Amino acid sequence: MTQSTIIRSWVTSANGHRDFPLQNLPLGVFSLNGSAPRSGVAIGEHIFDLHAALDFFEGQARGAVEATAGGQLNAFFDLGRGPRIALRERLFELLSEGSTLRGKLEALGAKVLPLAADCQMHLPAKINDYTDFYVGIEHAQNVGKLFRPENPLLPNYKYVPIGYHGRASTIRPSGTDVRRPKGQTLPAGQTEPTFGPCARLDYELELGIWIGQGNAMGDSIAIGDAAEHIAGFCLLNDWSARDIQAWEYQPLGPFLSKSFITSISPWVVTAEALEPFRKAQPARPEGDPQPLSYLSDTRDQAAGAFDIELEVLLTTQTMREQNLPAHRLTLSNTRHMYWTVAQMVAHHSVNGCQLQAGDLFGSGTLSGPEAGQFGSLLEITEGGKKSIELASGEVRKFLEDGDEIILRARCTRDGFASIGFGECRGTVVAAR
Repeated sequence: MTQSTIIRSWVTSANGHRDFPLQNLPLGVFSLNGSAPRSGVAIGEHIFDLHAALDFFEGQARGAVEATAGGQLNAFFDLGRGPRIALRERLFELLSEGSTLRGKLEALGAKVLPLAADCQMHLPAKINDYTDFYVGIEHAQNVGKLFRPENPLLPNYKYVPIGYHGRASTIRPSGTDVRRPKGQTLPAGQTEPTFGPCARLDYELELGIWIGQGNAMGDSIAIGDAAEHIAGFCLLNDWSARDIQAWEYQPLGPFLSKSFITSISPWVVTAEALEPFRKAQPARPEGDPQPLSYLSDTRDQAAGAFDIELEVLLTTQTMREQNLPAHRLTLSNTRHMYWTVAQMVAHHSVNGCQLQAGDLFGSGTLSGPEAGQFGSLLEITEGGKKSIELASGEVRKFLEDGDEIILRARCTRDGFASIGFGECRGTVVAAR
């Protein structure tokens, strides 16, 4: 099975599909007509129901399908790379245009291939722990300039993959409403805080990383082995209450400003699907320190980065009522990550911290260096100093009730089928 040859699927909607051609095959958890959640694979406009098709699998691939039972992919993630590849190869055989089992599968119809539009998507795994990193150096510099113009990056940034532990209990799949949070803020010119709804609500464009096999407490994952512990990827929106954050973040960092909700796209795009879109990690600028030995690996530097185009769109209630197209806020790329995903894994575990199958990492906001590439409103509006003008005649500095943020991602390369991540959506609703 080669991804460089653009092989077609007998599921016709998959051929040329923006996100889910045969070459992608991301996994997720869905339900239909109130059924219990179960695992499936996105293929075109359909979902291939793994358990309805269980009899078409054997060996390692069957074991992989069985591990996805129960509406959670944790046990599947924990199997590691071998069974994941076996499942992918069998799916490719079953769903390709020349499949010898095409007739039998087609005869099962919607039982094995329901329309995705008829299904409800769920979180793909039970998330025990969530860590948000800060590896987008352009974002770090842009935000730093707002508060420390003379010294945007703190001295540790180029030595340590900075991160903090987030709140796993409020991670939700795409489509979940975003309730405007309340908290303490310090109004300009005041010496005492007030309590009320956030007035400076923001999005953050991030890549989500699903952990596969973990490590025992007290052990660490070597940088050369770290890639083997990554099960897949998604899109992640780390919604941020900037006014609450400004008051609370010193001395310990984000708390209520980040913990109210984090949205993710529901499909897990595997490391194997992204293999053609790997890139060398960009060389560090002259004068930057080289990674310490536990973060340094030749193979990781040669192919540990990804070329994934990232997009953020905004619609307002008025725009939707007027049938106006979404307004593009951002077009960025994962190439702007200062640290690789493997370096994040190695650093997280180097002190003996236990990672577990189904843990989720956020990359941190992935901005580019130029206008139009910024991954948050904080950067786009320079902290609220500038306004964004919309086709509806509205202006925005931060998000208002009724606004919807849409994240998208796409991988393209000559000679290879393009793949995407699906969408990560969230609509802001009023505070209670």
